[in-house]
Amino acid sequence: MTHAGDPRAAYETKLAAHRALAAERARVQSWLAHARLAVFFVGVVLAFFVFAPPRLPLATLVPPALAFLTLVVWHDRVIRARRRAERGAAWFEAGLARLDGRFAELSAGERFRDPEHLYAEDLDLFGAGSLFALLCRARTPSGEETLARWLLSQASPGEIRARQAAVAELRDLLDLRERLALVGEEVAPRLHARELVAWGAAAGEAPRTRERAAALGLSILSGATLAAWIFFGSGPFPWLAALLVQGVFAWWRRARLRDCLAGVERVGRDLDLLAELLACLEAQRFSSERLVALRRLVETRDRPPSWQIARLRLLRDLADARRNQLFAPVGAIFAFTTQVALALEAWRARCGPALATWIDGVAELEALASLAAQAFEHPADPFPEIVEAGPRFEAEGLGHPLLLEERCVRNDVALSDELRLLVVSGSNMSGKSTFLRSVGVNAMLALAGGSVRARRLQISPLAVGASIRLHDSLLEGTSRFYAEITRLKQIVSATGGGLPVLFLLDEILHGTNSHDRRIGAEAVLRGLVERGAVGLVTTHDLALARIAEELAPHAANVHFEDHLEDGRVSFDYRLRPGVVTKSNALDLMRAVGLEV
Repeated sequence: MTHAGDPRAAYETKLAAHRALAAERARVQSWLAHARLAVFFVGVVLAFFVFAPPRLPLATLVPPALAFLTLVVWHDRVIRARRRAERGAAWFEAGLARLDGRFAELSAGERFRDPEHLYAEDLDLFGAGSLFALLCRARTPSGEETLARWLLSQASPGEIRARQAAVAELRDLLDLRERLALVGEEVAPRLHARELVAWGAAAGEAPRTRERAAALGLSILSGATLAAWIFFGSGPFPWLAALLVQGVFAWWRRARLRDCLAGVERVGRDLDLLAELLACLEAQRFSSERLVALRRLVETRDRPPSWQIARLRLLRDLADARRNQLFAPVGAIFAFTTQVALALEAWRARCGPALATWIDGVAELEALASLAAQAFEHPADPFPEIVEAGPRFEAEGLGHPLLLEERCVRNDVALSDELRLLVVSGSNMSGKSTFLRSVGVNAMLALAGGSVRARRLQISPLAVGASIRLHDSLLEGTSRFYAEITRLKQIVSATGGGLPVLFLLDEILHGTNSHDRRIGAEAVLRGLVERGAVGLVTTHDLALARIAEELAPHAANVHFEDHLEDGRVSFDYRLRPGVVTKSNALDLMRAVGLEV
């Protein structure tokens, strides 16, 4: 059952299946735990009769020992299957939470927050309840970084269209996105991508075949001389001589091998996650150009990347084994550390340069899958039309993606070379700031390659600049007004770049007196319009609404209204042409009990 066009039904069906599987595996796990205990008890009883009169043959312990080992392996697999089913249930519960607007506690991308960015803080891109929290499904930091980078920068039209096609294909591949979400362990370690790539890029020449053969030969010689001493009485001197030669060989290669071992220890123990993500990419066949290119990155004539990463993980675990106190003496006899280091060095020389490509491929797949999940969960949200000629932002039925669809009031907006500025007036809480954010967030989704909350959106590549949420800073000694004019200077400076600017200014210059505000606002807006920028500015100061008349026909007034009903102010959040004709400030003051 596909539940085409009904994400809630699809998620609920999958959730029920995972919960049922988890419950069934839990029952089997409990049964196996009791069976292990019973077999162990039988083994203890038999051991008593093997070592105490009447003595049973030692072989009597073989069947219970084999049975116990079999149950241990089976039990471990059932536990892992139960945990995977529980992770699946949690993943679909998170999907349903997003559909219900409960995503504030999901991955929020706090590390990407930058108060100095031209729009990230103003548009709530990162942090609790942010756009990133709504979108991100990535398992690796590299995937999160790729998605964040797409939201923080603008791509070319061709790149955006390629992402759109890939997102559209992944949107319908729910099973693949589920596999990407469930690979690895429940709480996977963080993939140290930068360290891993740096370690791989430092690869030198692979160890010569004769070097690896010499290391293996010395290990065999050490073992053979030890056996000769133990079983044939040849004495310790041949064995000590073999150890000496072995030590000289290790000393000769010590610098290179020490560097290789130290480097691989820094890359983390989460290589299984990377291997399984690569396996998902290798196993899938795609049709969109971007996904076909991604899969081509992991195609090799030799073993596939997932196998190579799994081998690296094995070699890393073997390198760790040299620290085991019980194994260390045996490892020293057989030059274990030298052989593992040589194998790692050979792996790095063969595969190290490709690590960056493999990690980037997985990261991009995760970012595309995140956008695809959003498109799947909101099938009515279309992909925007990307046009070359600009500036252009024309939307019908535009709403805010962070709001529940049933609560989302939609409005039309059109900005182009003909109409470059909309002055949005309205009373407090009438929806002006949310409207600005709706424009900005949908622009970011569109330019990242995702679907948008609108019936239709046509957009050209734009550089976005916003002044919506600015604060004073006691530590830096700056006022809110100074922070605003600094941001305005940055936005004006951005008009000198290669892209037209989309500016979003909330209550422009409201931190100064009305005389200076009007002169300053008119100068800033006139400069932006003359430099080819398009955008919106909000105000509840009706004097500023006259600016649109002075900049006509490149500017126009629009407004939001409010209504007083039974002593309460209500809003419909509908955008209307013209200037607002009344304010609710006095009504609000009276509503809270102030005598005005």
